[in-house]
Amino acid sequence: MRYLSQRLSREQLLIISAFFFLLLYLSPLLILGDNAHVRVHDNLDSNVAWYKVLTRSHELFGPIDATVPQVINGLPRGAYGTEFSGIVWLYALFPTMIAYSLSQAITRVFAFLGMYWLLKKHFVREEAGGLIRVGVSLAFALTPFWPSGMLSTLGQPLALWAFLNIRNREKSWRSWLVLLLLPLYSSFVLGFFFFLTAMGLLWLRDRIKKRDWNPVFLGSIALMTGLYLAIEYRLLFGIVLSSVPTSRSEFVESTQNFGHTLLLALCNFLVGHGHVLTMHTLVILPVLFLALRVVIRRGSRQENKRFIYLLILNGVLSLWYAFWFYRAWAPLKEHFSILTTFNFARFHFLHPLVIYVGFALGLGILWKAGGKGPKWVRVCLVSQVIILLLCNDEIVYRVYGEPSVKQFYATKQFQEIRDFIGKPQSSYRVASIGLHPAIAQYNGFYTLDTYNNYYPLTYKHEFRKIIAGELEKSPELESYFDHWGGRCYVFVSELGKKYDYRKDSAKEIRHLDLNTDAFRSLGGEYLFSSVPIRNADEERLRLLKSFDNPESAWKIYLYQVE
Repeated sequence: MRYLSQRLSREQLLIISAFFFLLLYLSPLLILGDNAHVRVHDNLDSNVAWYKVLTRSHELFGPIDATVPQVINGLPRGAYGTEFSGIVWLYALFPTMIAYSLSQAITRVFAFLGMYWLLKKHFVREEAGGLIRVGVSLAFALTPFWPSGMLSTLGQPLALWAFLNIRNREKSWRSWLVLLLLPLYSSFVLGFFFFLTAMGLLWLRDRIKKRDWNPVFLGSIALMTGLYLAIEYRLLFGIVLSSVPTSRSEFVESTQNFGHTLLLALCNFLVGHGHVLTMHTLVILPVLFLALRVVIRRGSRQENKRFIYLLILNGVLSLWYAFWFYRAWAPLKEHFSILTTFNFARFHFLHPLVIYVGFALGLGILWKAGGKGPKWVRVCLVSQVIILLLCNDEIVYRVYGEPSVKQFYATKQFQEIRDFIGKPQSSYRVASIGLHPAIAQYNGFYTLDTYNNYYPLTYKHEFRKIIAGELEKSPELESYFDHWGGRCYVFVSELGKKYDYRKDSAKEIRHLDLNTDAFRSLGGEYLFSSVPIRNADEERLRLLKSFDNPESAWKIYLYQVE
């Protein structure tokens, strides 16, 4: 070890240490496997099950008009995204948790490398800045990103490194390789549309201010955009080019008044958003404001200007995010459907990049200020890394009492249900109450309910007939379904917007009001309920059996619709 430390520079030793912490962060997934605790919202309740359903459907390379019969009697194939996505292939080739662990490892490693290369080449170039470069890159790579987003946000530093190299007219095949490969492991609509728009504005700034056409830089932006459009061709045809209305056609987002909008902007600036959590409140924000104070005292320098620009951009992104939901937008959104089918509020997905590059510049400013600056830089870096290590999914979701992956999908329990029914799963349709439909889908059942980015609007209206009585009893659920509808669930007013009642719950339904004729007309035969239905007989529901399993988070009541 002593020989190794003599051969390697201090910065190289820091990089090795950073990879050790990345391995430590990933270790619960590697050690626990199906017993690990991971995010449920927009993860286990949707994307993870989608990959399994898509692979099992044999429609991975299906035509544009193909459907997946396991979901809502034929979910458009395009709702499951492109076959040219790396994460889809991980789930096609490996068991669920191996695929999940590999995706986490790929994303975090390239997040670290991308941020490190970006800072070293373009933002923190001083020889003494090694600690800041490595520390900030490690912190960035540990952020609790949305799992199925892959490198959509955490890959932006790598893309910016490549674009800035090309903008500076550097001839490097590595930069072009990054632009060619990143679209295969990231999403256009969940990150890179907004990033590429920012790159376009950067080119426009150079054109106006420097009178520099820089056609190669412009061409690189066009190339990456073209690649994304080609890769995401299913989404393009399914939502943008198709004339068939989808569930997204009824989206209503602009309902907030001015006061609520400002409050939302402040919350986003201080805390962030669940899909792009940066965990910047306790350490990074104070660093940014301390660095701002130093900048104001010291006056204008080039690196200080960059820091100020990023700080302003950080605030602008929060304002844009909040004001996208301001009710003044409503008339415009009614006239232009693209404003409802596409969420332009997601420019705030640039926040991780902006905040952590600003964090690095802020630390550099404090370091150069002298005095206790270097000491506080070390303290801040260590503190931020500790906060992020403590935000590990295994810690957070275990503390919150969420089920493990094995407990959530409960494969043995649902195999018992399948065997009890005793018919081919494709011959009948089911729906769930107090339970995410993704669980039944993951276990091979054909469901009338679902959670998807979009599906045919005609089906939404047909499904609504089933739950119309329950929606009438709850204005909140009625608005939630009618004005969004992404969760096409059997909503029950007595359960509210809680979708997963575990076996330790004492909850029960006393006054269920479903249109069972509408349910039968769609082919529905069975209901899986995580809570007992006391007026089942009145609703023409016959309790066949309850199922419990020590490896499951649920007690399932199996009802047959008569």
